[in-house]
Amino acid sequence: MFLAKIKGNIVSTPKNKFLTGHKLLLAHEVDQNFNFIGEKDLIALDLVDAGIGDNVIIVQEGDAVQQILGHGNAPVNTMVIAIVDNIEIAKD
Repeated sequence: MFLAKIKGNIVSTPKNKFLTGHKLLLAHEVDQNFNFIGEKDLIALDLVDAGIGDNVIIVQEGDAVQQILGHGNAPVNTMVIAIVDNIEIAKD
């Protein structure tokens, strides 16, 4: 799992039948201060109704996605699993 910020929506009329009705989002990994890190954007399946500008938690693991979807038929390994409201880091 890692933090990311949603940068945009992906619109695709023809798609795999197991993705019909699901939203696809363009995301980019961020650090704990929500600053972009790395150079690559990701396409993630969204089941939590995230939107552009939201900070989210993304899972990038095929088995976890299959468990969440309840089947292994969708060609997905990246999914938004939570919208982050705040991060609190304890100092020792």
